[in-house]
Amino acid sequence: MSFLNNYFKLRESGTDVRTEVLAGLTTFLTMAYIIFVNPSILGDAGVPKDAVFVATCLAAAIGSMMMGLYANYPIATAPGMGLNAYFAYTVVLGMGIPWQTALGAVFISGCLFILVSVFGLRAMIVNGIPHSLRTAITAGIGLFLGLIALKGAGIVVANPATMVTAGDLHAAPAIMAILGFLLIVTLDRLRVRGAILIGMLAVTAASFFFGGNTFKGIVSAPPSLAPTLPSLSQGAYRGRILNVVFGILPELKLFDAPATHDGRGQGAAGLLVEGKMDALNRRDCWPNKRRHLVAGRDGHVEHQAPSSKSAACRPAGARP
Repeated sequence: MSFLNNYFKLRESGTDVRTEVLAGLTTFLTMAYIIFVNPSILGDAGVPKDAVFVATCLAAAIGSMMMGLYANYPIATAPGMGLNAYFAYTVVLGMGIPWQTALGAVFISGCLFILVSVFGLRAMIVNGIPHSLRTAITAGIGLFLGLIALKGAGIVVANPATMVTAGDLHAAPAIMAILGFLLIVTLDRLRVRGAILIGMLAVTAASFFFGGNTFKGIVSAPPSLAPTLPSLSQGAYRGRILNVVFGILPELKLFDAPATHDGRGQGAAGLLVEGKMDALNRRDCWPNKRRHLVAGRDGHVEHQAPSSKSAACRPAGARP
């Protein structure tokens, strides 16, 4: 425990190992949907689902470990919703481009995005977006994820006349989702520590009795990445979809990721200064960031007063 306290500077950040573990478990369970949703969406475009499953897990694990172990920043990362839907339904199915070629376009746009970030252009663009617009993007992403959850539970279904309509609310998945949500809200209202985590575990346990869920073991060998790893088609390098490579994909990344960080920053005092997240690019601010993002009683981040050291992270002229 002393090693964890010293390495992550937990005591000086006003938190402890138990709080961080609870917050980490809650964050993992909150994000775990992407492990199943991402292969499902990309599978519609013909990408092998098993390989996408493994790639999603690896990307989330490597990104989160870099954020925690290198940056000492309590934010988990994973492949985001939105870009995968655009890849599958617009680029592949809508434009008729093979998924191998589209995958090459994603790779190129990712390299461009790294260059834009390294040379500071990304920060200039993001800081130039009005705070109200970033807030609106955050709300839009939340509504999109909420709709995915309602669809997955069968609470809403597609309808040719109205696009969306109520599903079978008497089905077991819909009932468990509604009861699980009410349980989380009730526990949160009672300020029970780990309310979200308890609700998720309760619904998972109930699914074995009422939802047709079956136990298939704890550990197994992962599927192979071979079907997708060498599939970056060179069609993307020959001008087939340059409008996707240099246009839409970078724009989605520039707006989507900052909006997500902005939504997290609004729940953590001191992370946003005058609507900007300047501390993300300042190594001297890293040891102090954790103070602003320690988990609350429900597993979410909660407001805490910034430490005196955080003044160095503020831009010139900003008030404490």
